[in-house]
Amino acid sequence: MLVLVAPGQGAQTPGFLTPWLDLPGAADRVAAWSDAIGLDLAHYGTKADADEIRDTAVAQPLLVAAGLLSSSALGPATAFGAVAGHSVGEITAAAYAGVLSEADALSFVRTRGLAMAEAAAVTETGMAAVLGGDQTVVVAHLEKLGLTPANINGAGQIVAAGTMEQIEALVAEKPEGSMKVVALKVAGAFHTHHMAPAVATLEKAAQALAPADPELKYVSNKDGHVVTTGADVVARLVGQVANPVRWDLCMETFGELGVTGIIELSPGGTLTGLAKRALKGVPSVALKTPDDLEKAAALIAEHAA
Repeated sequence: MLVLVAPGQGAQTPGFLTPWLDLPGAADRVAAWSDAIGLDLAHYGTKADADEIRDTAVAQPLLVAAGLLSSSALGPATAFGAVAGHSVGEITAAAYAGVLSEADALSFVRTRGLAMAEAAAVTETGMAAVLGGDQTVVVAHLEKLGLTPANINGAGQIVAAGTMEQIEALVAEKPEGSMKVVALKVAGAFHTHHMAPAVATLEKAAQALAPADPELKYVSNKDGHVVTTGADVVARLVGQVANPVRWDLCMETFGELGVTGIIELSPGGTLTGLAKRALKGVPSVALKTPDDLEKAAALIAEHAA
């Protein structure tokens, strides 16, 4: 069984969208999306520097646009047994599973990015990855410092979120048994109580959506459960901005479903990296550029056979 996964914020790098715009029709699609949401996606994906695309209001629509472009190059969703996304990647996953239209996905993520950026501006906050260490010990240490374990990613990685003072305290005093602490390229303490104001905004935005039920297994990063109704998917998309991402539980579910291959959408690499450590032996392909589509097609063909 093949699983399709979509990365979250922090995966973007300057110019990463450039090669994808060379695909047939891609530039026109991106131009239309840009007009619809009032954001020049082509500019930010090809010419903007790291600081510009670190902006939450820019990064999130850019990631979903890249996910939509790369997923459409893979062919029909029927090739996959399940789909999941990390944080904002869940919106890409929802579109691929047929829950949201592309237009609704981009409109919703634009609202999400703006609302989270506004919430992040209230207090100077950030996130940092803790690599290695026992999960129980790491979580207890974070809570002692007033930090939230915002992403429990599995494979020995937990992302902490909180005020910059709390992050600095973590860097100065890493948890016992952990290897290192790495600050992330994000502009806020996402998936924590700091994002509560964004939830109210998204609740209003969700009322304009007309979600369909998923066309394939949709694995939620709230708890790793397979969600079967479009209404439940949207409710989880709204709530997840202020609640932890449990990617570790998603990978457990992949294993229970019998995963035998994983393809990560653009800008790929983060989630396949986690899978290589947590789902040892499962082949994976990360779509970093269109050159990787050939490897993805080979993995899809192997499963089809």
